[in-house]
Amino acid sequence: MINSAQIVTTSVSQAFQELKANKLRTFLSLLGITIGIFCIIAVLTVLDSMKNNITKEMSTLGSDVLYIGRWPWMDDGGEYKWWEYWRRPSVTPNEMRAVENQVPEASFATLCLPVNELSVKNDDREASSITGYAVMLNFDKIQNIEIASGRYLSASELDGGTNSVVLGSEVYKILFPGNINALGNSISLLGRKFNVIGVMKKVGQNMAGFDFDNCVIFPYNAAAAGLVDVRSLNYEPFIVVKAAQGKRLEDIKYEVEGVLRRERKVRPGAPDNFAMNQLSQISERLDIFFNTINIIGFVIGGFSLLVGAFGIANIMFVTVKERTKVIGLKKAIGARGSSILSEFLVEAITLCLIGGLVGIVVVLLLSLGLTYGAHFTVTLSLKNFSFGIGISALVGLLAGFIPAYTASRLDPVVAIRSN
Repeated sequence: MINSAQIVTTSVSQAFQELKANKLRTFLSLLGITIGIFCIIAVLTVLDSMKNNITKEMSTLGSDVLYIGRWPWMDDGGEYKWWEYWRRPSVTPNEMRAVENQVPEASFATLCLPVNELSVKNDDREASSITGYAVMLNFDKIQNIEIASGRYLSASELDGGTNSVVLGSEVYKILFPGNINALGNSISLLGRKFNVIGVMKKVGQNMAGFDFDNCVIFPYNAAAAGLVDVRSLNYEPFIVVKAAQGKRLEDIKYEVEGVLRRERKVRPGAPDNFAMNQLSQISERLDIFFNTINIIGFVIGGFSLLVGAFGIANIMFVTVKERTKVIGLKKAIGARGSSILSEFLVEAITLCLIGGLVGIVVVLLLSLGLTYGAHFTVTLSLKNFSFGIGISALVGLLAGFIPAYTASRLDPVVAIRSN
């Protein structure tokens, strides 16, 4: 046990001496290991972080929500038949109410009509390219609407179609700079004056496509009262249905599908003339994308590690050549071949671990930069770092084995007489 500890201590010490004695040669050899481990750990860390962020967002938005409209979010594995989807009729408030009344397993149902490229004015200040969400009752119960000041639209305002509006955080900053109180003030929207009753918190764009920072939310019935041609195919209203607690979304889908087919008088055997979408469709496609990126990262990292392994093997062959006499003397005084083999293997592994640790430190620094600089939450996983250390050690073992085996098989007499 003591002898093994001495071998490890001596080998680690010699590895660091090698670094000091031949800085440039060792640096270039370790660079491949560093880049390889960096590529692998960086890809794993970023993908884990993206998955965790998406999972967190899905839990906020609800994985038990259906979005029903003319257009499917994804194709069915073949060609995206946009020419067919374009001819489909838009969803209507009556269809939304039918779903609400006839699907008891649905806790909430609502309708949203996005109106894109709006200009919103407050005196001489104007916010352009804004999205307006004309919504019906329960929209805030399904989507993550957080109010910073004021309040959300009331049931009477939504049903009555009053000229009330809730501003997104970015729209508020443009129209009311300097933290001016927006509540009670009027803005111009679609050629009509709307009273500001609330301002939302900054939340960013979500997976369902809502950008609540650069938007205004107002009653659907106000839009339908002459502001927007709600039946025009130029607009894309959609119904949002949330499953009740403990109910499976797949069961809800069949019931909603049956209600809408009856409302639209779709013949038996004929395809649906509407699309039912859910966030799991996006996450499934993202998983395929993540797996592809994962493979690419491993391929790039693998080639870098291969180059690094050759570099480490080269260092070890040179080291064996330089220490041939020392190896001969050790064997002459009784050192076994296994001890020589272990000594050089530990040295090779140590060099690879140094390169791998440098790669991991670079990943840590970039993770901190993304988290605090780009506001992208990076998940640092001990599992990924342990994997990187393990790969580094394995590369060191494989790269150092042949030089170490060569050293262990040297004849002591020949080794001592070598130049």
